[in-house]
Amino acid sequence: MSGYGRSAGEWNLMVHAGRDFLVERAKLRKITSYTELNATLARRTGYRPFDFERADERAAMGQLLGLIVELDQQLAPSEPPLMISALVNYLSANDAGPGFYQLAKDIGLLPLSASRDEKYTFWIKQVNRLHER
Repeated sequence: MSGYGRSAGEWNLMVHAGRDFLVERAKLRKITSYTELNATLARRTGYRPFDFERADERAAMGQLLGLIVELDQQLAPSEPPLMISALVNYLSANDAGPGFYQLAKDIGLLPLSASRDEKYTFWIKQVNRLHER
């Protein structure tokens, strides 16, 4: 995949580096922030970080997280599927971002009409299962 001003090779390396980092966080039973993930990706890959001041760069990070979820499900399938991106939350929030919940709906893990409580419960279960895995 290419796009958002990045080559296919860059995307591939960022997906693998991102998954590796999130697996490390899960093993430590921790979560991370978009900011920490962004800094870690830049450090580990040597590629420019995402600029969260720009809408297209925020969308690119969302795309990256979706690709990381796909790779993780290929390498470590589980039933029901786990979304390793559950480990990434907003710096000042105790929750996943809206893209996480939209992806969960898109792949059928969360009802389209999920309430705020249902979303939060789903996220907590995902985080706990990832830490256990």
